[in-house]
Amino acid sequence: MHIGSKIANLTSTSGFLLLEFSDIRETQILYFFVFLTIYLTAVTGNLLIILAVALDHHLQTPMYFFLMNLAILDLGAVSVMVPKAMANSLMNSRSISYSGCVAQVFFLFFFVGSDLSILTIMAHDRYVAICNPLQYEIVMHRGACIQMAASAWIAGILYGALHTGGTFTITFCSNMIDQFFCEIPQMLKLSCSNLYLVEVGLLLWGSCLALGCFIYITVSYVRIFEAVLKIPSVHGQKKAISTCLPHLTVVSLLIFTGMFAYLRPQSYTSSDLNIISAIIYAVVPPLLNPFIYSMRNKEIKTALLKISDCGHLSKIIASKAFRQK
Repeated sequence: MHIGSKIANLTSTSGFLLLEFSDIRETQILYFFVFLTIYLTAVTGNLLIILAVALDHHLQTPMYFFLMNLAILDLGAVSVMVPKAMANSLMNSRSISYSGCVAQVFFLFFFVGSDLSILTIMAHDRYVAICNPLQYEIVMHRGACIQMAASAWIAGILYGALHTGGTFTITFCSNMIDQFFCEIPQMLKLSCSNLYLVEVGLLLWGSCLALGCFIYITVSYVRIFEAVLKIPSVHGQKKAISTCLPHLTVVSLLIFTGMFAYLRPQSYTSSDLNIISAIIYAVVPPLLNPFIYSMRNKEIKTALLKISDCGHLSKIIASKAFRQK
């Protein structure tokens, strides 16, 4: 039997070995608590947004509908790799099963791809609302919003399936991944055949799509700036700028650090740089989005205050149950 196929069979049964954060046990425990803090903060922030939008009828608008979708996707994205990294740090382990690695690759691309699609749709929603307010209800009606959101989720599923298939048709010569999760560029370094070039092509194609989304978002916000600057209200101008600039910052972090991680030559990069870039594109956006998109929003804050009132919350739930009947 060919050596490559022997290694591939071994890999599919024994799994992979991930990169350790540190050889020192105390440092591993420290990393566990750091990731635990980040994870709990991200999960709490996104769950609060989901609850606020789902329970407050004042937030049943297209903008908050897309915010809820973004929060659900961010919740999934931050759960793809962080819990496994915490478990390995706590258990002093490096292993991940073959099926676990497949799941990480698929769900990372599914959630991040859908996330970027929703961010693009949100920019379109704000552009229509500010630059074409008379057309808003016609363009962003309920059916259109559901179709847009469904398209984003379906695109994410197809994107994840495409990259998963492109990655795991490769024969691997080693099972040692130079990253704390199953990151495709680090897995391509383990390839024994030229089949990895197919996945490289898919990554280039995906980067072009991501750049297209970024250009669309940027153009939308530029037009929003132009429309807002025509308004004499200084408060309105500051509000628009303080909202759009953080959005662009997070989108830029997601796209450009992701492209840096996936398209740069892997031969000359250190493990520390790999870890930092992965955290920036995969962990930071789900952590920051609740604060940038929602926690600074007065309507979201009001809804969260209502939810914190247990009596008011029970009335909301009872009212929703009555309407469903």
